[in-house]
Amino acid sequence: MIDDIYADAKQRMDKTISVMRENFSKIRTGRASTTLLDHVTVDYYGVEVPLNQAANVSTEDARTISIMPYEKTMVQKIEKAIMTADLGLNPSTAGQVIRVVLPPLTEERRKDLVKVIRQEAEDARVAVRNVRRDANADLKELVKEKEITEDDQHGGEERIQKLTDQHIERIDNLLQEKEQELMTV
Repeated sequence: MIDDIYADAKQRMDKTISVMRENFSKIRTGRASTTLLDHVTVDYYGVEVPLNQAANVSTEDARTISIMPYEKTMVQKIEKAIMTADLGLNPSTAGQVIRVVLPPLTEERRKDLVKVIRQEAEDARVAVRNVRRDANADLKELVKEKEITEDDQHGGEERIQKLTDQHIERIDNLLQEKEQELMTV
């Protein structure tokens, strides 16, 4: 019973960290990365599909992403989708190839991005603590129903607290890595 609550809490905390990682990957550093365009969707014959299903997306060099649409008719749609994705990127077309050159980040923009990732990390910490609160509430409910003893509850709460501390530490480490990556010129 306690193991089920612990396993559920662990799974939910892991999910929180994976969501935070995904959000961090969308925040661009000075280097080009195809993950930057992962959440961009394109109208493909009336259906919204991810960009990587309508075109071949690759990095040309450290600052350039090249996009090769599978069909000639998709060039304008892909260009428009990148511009409206609110990434601050301006694609340029050369025939069938769309190139997205990442402008260098200014010091001010870097500091703004650090604030964004710190907020993202804080949201993740709050989510992990909420999972801890839910798990502890479940343990208290089991004590109320006399399915476990109070000693079992305290042992379970200690395990949940250790799990919470581990996940908070992982969040802090990921935040530190991303901050270092952003501030490196």
